[in-house]
Amino acid sequence: MRIDLLYGRSGKTVDFPDERTTIIQPKAMSPVPDEKHAVRRGLRQPTAGAPLRDRVKPNDSVAIVFSDITRPMPNDRVLPILLDEIGYVPDDQITLINALGTHRPNTPEEIRELLGAGVADRYRVIQHDCRDDDELVHLGETSWGHEAWVNRTYMESSVRILTGFIEPHLFAGFSGGPKAVLPGVAGVRTITANHGPDMIGHPRSTFGETDGNPIWEEIHEVASLTTPTFLLNVTLTEDRCITGVFSGDLEEAHRAGVDFVRQSAMVPVAEPFDIVVTTAGGYPLDISMYQAVKGIAVAGGIVKDGGAIILVSQCAEGLPGYGEYGELMRRAESASHLLEMIHQPGFAMQDQWDAQIQAGICERAKVYIYADGLTDDEIDQALGRPCVDIEETLSGLLRQYGRGARIAVLPAGPLTVPFLENEDRTQEGYA
Repeated sequence: MRIDLLYGRSGKTVDFPDERTTIIQPKAMSPVPDEKHAVRRGLRQPTAGAPLRDRVKPNDSVAIVFSDITRPMPNDRVLPILLDEIGYVPDDQITLINALGTHRPNTPEEIRELLGAGVADRYRVIQHDCRDDDELVHLGETSWGHEAWVNRTYMESSVRILTGFIEPHLFAGFSGGPKAVLPGVAGVRTITANHGPDMIGHPRSTFGETDGNPIWEEIHEVASLTTPTFLLNVTLTEDRCITGVFSGDLEEAHRAGVDFVRQSAMVPVAEPFDIVVTTAGGYPLDISMYQAVKGIAVAGGIVKDGGAIILVSQCAEGLPGYGEYGELMRRAESASHLLEMIHQPGFAMQDQWDAQIQAGICERAKVYIYADGLTDDEIDQALGRPCVDIEETLSGLLRQYGRGARIAVLPAGPLTVPFLENEDRTQEGYA
């Protein structure tokens, strides 16, 4: 059978053996019939709490946090509706904040692509800098003893609006909601502590888990300290069509969105597979190897010990050349060596969180990487094995694992989260 995989902007079609292959993808969710109407209704009749207009006065200073270029959030379709809803607020009292976390600043061209030229040219847009102490405000310590630092412009605005989209997240449970604050507009000390090795290594720090997940619970705590005025989150199809709008009070609105996503994205399977072919979800989710770790992580949950994962991810920006993921990978002699480095007392490097998850999977499974944007040396540095031809690599692995070998294909990568049916994934609350 021929299966279309999300890869870069164009996709990639691969031939798989019919009798051995199981396709795992999200349950189909229909796009809303009228996106503008759905978003506007979410602003006027929110999931929880009062309408946006009742929360924003003409003399308010308004900060709107939006997702950066590495996320498929349709900012250009959602933000104009939000801004029109508060059109009675003068333009110079509104600031749009790019929630970069520890990511690189986006170029002017990327900002215009993200927001649309009309919004980008009309309003003040700033790019969050997690390392600029002058642009951060200290909110005290969290329950985990970590310092909470958050963007100053955001905190000094009288109205704070969080936007984003909800999908399963490899260690925070789900994206959206409070993640717009941490890591979105948080300081690097706060992000690094929240993503520290013990937090990442906690058994509940994984896809689909919120209750008892220390990373999620601290993210929620820090966001709550900032008293957001309004949340506007959406859920999406694989091609970025809106399937739901969840808005209003942070906790209740995000909980409703999580429940909605859980129904479509979480897929039980009976037993692990010998081979799992996965993607990172296509552009922009597969923009770099660092971002593509999500595709490996979701495959790791259903691959047999000693099995193989084939990651199909364009990685147009390489490892990438910014951040510290690439440097960390270059230092590591093996997966076990990388984990030893990360767990040394006092060790801290940006992006070590994804590297830690990746190394843990590479210790128990072979990882092959098909990526136009990576050289063989970079794939080797990323603890992978080069895959030049996906079908040829598959054939070799099937010969190696024998006649009973089974393949799972995740065409949308981390947009689908398969889990073993005998695992305890019950949710008794929403932290």
